[in-house]
Amino acid sequence: MRPLHANAAHAIGAIVLFTALVLGIAACGSHEGRTAAADFALKNPGLDAVELDALIRRYVGDKQLIGLSVGVMREGRVVLIQGYGLRSQETREPVTPETMFAIGSVTKQFTCAAVLLLQQDGKLSIDDRVAKYEHSLTGARDITLLDLGQHVAGWPDYYPLDFVDRRMAQARPVDEILREYAAQPLEFAPRTRWSYSNTGYLFLGRVVERMSDMGFGRFVDRRIFQPLQMRHTVYELQRDDPRAAQGYTSFGFGEPEPATPEGAGWIGGAGGLWSTPGDLLTWSLALMDRKLLNASSYGTMTTPRRLPDGRSSGYGCGLGLVDKGPALVLSHGGGVSGFSTRVAMVPATRSALVLMANRDFASLEALREAILKKLLPQGDVPIIKGPAAYDAVRMFLRELREGKVNRANLGEEFSAYLTDARIASAATTLRRDEATGFEQPELSERGGMEVARIRFKLGVTPAQGLMYRTPDGKIQQFLFYPA
Repeated sequence: MRPLHANAAHAIGAIVLFTALVLGIAACGSHEGRTAAADFALKNPGLDAVELDALIRRYVGDKQLIGLSVGVMREGRVVLIQGYGLRSQETREPVTPETMFAIGSVTKQFTCAAVLLLQQDGKLSIDDRVAKYEHSLTGARDITLLDLGQHVAGWPDYYPLDFVDRRMAQARPVDEILREYAAQPLEFAPRTRWSYSNTGYLFLGRVVERMSDMGFGRFVDRRIFQPLQMRHTVYELQRDDPRAAQGYTSFGFGEPEPATPEGAGWIGGAGGLWSTPGDLLTWSLALMDRKLLNASSYGTMTTPRRLPDGRSSGYGCGLGLVDKGPALVLSHGGGVSGFSTRVAMVPATRSALVLMANRDFASLEALREAILKKLLPQGDVPIIKGPAAYDAVRMFLRELREGKVNRANLGEEFSAYLTDARIASAATTLRRDEATGFEQPELSERGGMEVARIRFKLGVTPAQGLMYRTPDGKIQQFLFYPA
């Protein structure tokens, strides 16, 4: 069953590069006469628009995506926003920064934010019992709104499959869907387990409507989209709207075909928004900066539920939470029929990443992780004199391949360890199997040194290198071995 999280896409073609200055994204920091991308590149030579574009182009080609739209922000500044490939195979129109994609379950963070805004208004409490709004649903006197937002209520999920079945292709009133699924026996006692369920978010969307006296789409537009100038985000956009990308699906390795959308009523507050990378970066920064939500509301969205056995659910309210080395990452995936989205935020560096594709089951995770690595802080890694770790690794391996290592760049003990015989042996290996496919190193600190762990390939064999450097730039260790 598809928890409105999918994958996506196939692409080639037109790229449009924008900076924060061009897009006018609010609160993205001072530009001081330079573009955001150029300013960032001066401070962070390991991440710039050209490098990211090359990485994404390779990925798009390898995965044969139809259309992909990408947004990357670091330190509150947009590094790039680009469209790749086609919004429609039929019309051959390219993806542009204004092309709108269905974002699926990324909607959930907006639904939680809407509930919390109403709590800030004094109109409800996230700890209200469901029975305050509807008595007839299972567990209504026990289950809270927060339980629903954190997926610990026990209500069955109405959308557990990864395709639109015959019933979901037909329009159906939201309250009727809730009466069917939220009135079934619970799958577990409330708060004892975590199990992703869209059903609770349909109900939260209805609560927003009842307590605001307006439709869900109108509420989020007035309270979130308009204040943040998110002009390209719409609730339940019609799929034939000229601003919308066409969604595609395929079976097995068959050719992509236009996807059958879910019928009206089935998505709602669980996944009914359409947006663009620029708007989602604006939202991400506003969320991290507490621009609309107060500290208490932000804490609710970013604090995972602790289960009775002591485990963390890894999920707050509309956001997944993962510790990535030195930083917390807030993230969510989204997938409705024909579309896939991935959004990740790094509050420690006020950074964010958005990937949007117009195809089911697009493999976006590897690209997400590759870019996310570039957005994470380096923690307590010391500043090293000389080239960046990525360049230092490749330079050292090139010297080894040539059998001529510059010992002036080595620490005393490593120079002694690296005998002429060892250099000759490594040169033979590297001449036989070329080192390629270098990934961005993972950096950490040990003993006052920079530790760079990097993956690459020797011929077809996955390999891993481990380099230690002191602040003077000298390599105190470089070992490599099968990964």
